[in-house]
Amino acid sequence: MIRSFTKYRNRIRQLGFPSFVKYFWHQKTGLPGRDRFKLTSRKSQHPLVCRARTTDIDVFKHIYVVGEYDCLDSLQDPQLIIDCGANAGFSASYFLNRFPGAAVMAIEPDPGNFGMLLRNTAPFGDRCQCHQAGIWDKSCGLVLCDSPQGDGREWARTVREAEAGEVPDVKALGIRELLDLSGKPRISLLKIDIEGSELPLFSGDCSSWLPYVDHIIIELHGPECTLKYLETVGAAGFTSIVVGGLTWSSNTTSARTPPSP
Repeated sequence: MIRSFTKYRNRIRQLGFPSFVKYFWHQKTGLPGRDRFKLTSRKSQHPLVCRARTTDIDVFKHIYVVGEYDCLDSLQDPQLIIDCGANAGFSASYFLNRFPGAAVMAIEPDPGNFGMLLRNTAPFGDRCQCHQAGIWDKSCGLVLCDSPQGDGREWARTVREAEAGEVPDVKALGIRELLDLSGKPRISLLKIDIEGSELPLFSGDCSSWLPYVDHIIIELHGPECTLKYLETVGAAGFTSIVVGGLTWSSNTTSARTPPSP
């Protein structure tokens, strides 16, 4: 009883009471209502738009209620953040609010998610570049599919390489290509949540971009992805720790500020 009271008191403090009521209603009931609704948080200067009866409320919970990325609070003055798997734009909005001196590049392949990403990052103007594309280890066409690790809902969309004769849904973008498009010399923070596509990404040749990354925060999907990722970044001089459900890696050859576990 005391634990539940403390949890809800903390959530009211994070969101404010009106937003907490909206959040609680949609998160707990899932009952029909408006197709879109707005939530506010003390961590966001702009309201965030959610789609009713989708995983948007779950992503909002992870970032703005549970504080999944609060481990980055000690990161100092990042200049470029690349958000791979930006979904509805909640993570990109968090980064833009938390680091007012940073530019963000947000990549999301799913058209429905991408529309929400544009909407939720619009208040930040040209500080955020959004690309409807998938992240891959080479230039190719990609086809949207449901993640084998996921539940087939909005937060479990991934891509696979298009087969010969198959019409791609989106193009692939590589990390080196994104860095070149940014005009920045380095990536301060590379956030990756791409539903298993980290396996082909880190199985390819990473030598053209990995040395130019200072920090990575990644959600790994399964033991094969975890093993390949840790092997690749370890060989490139990164140290890694687990922070909640995420893995944080720092480039030991560049300045870094590790998060608190």
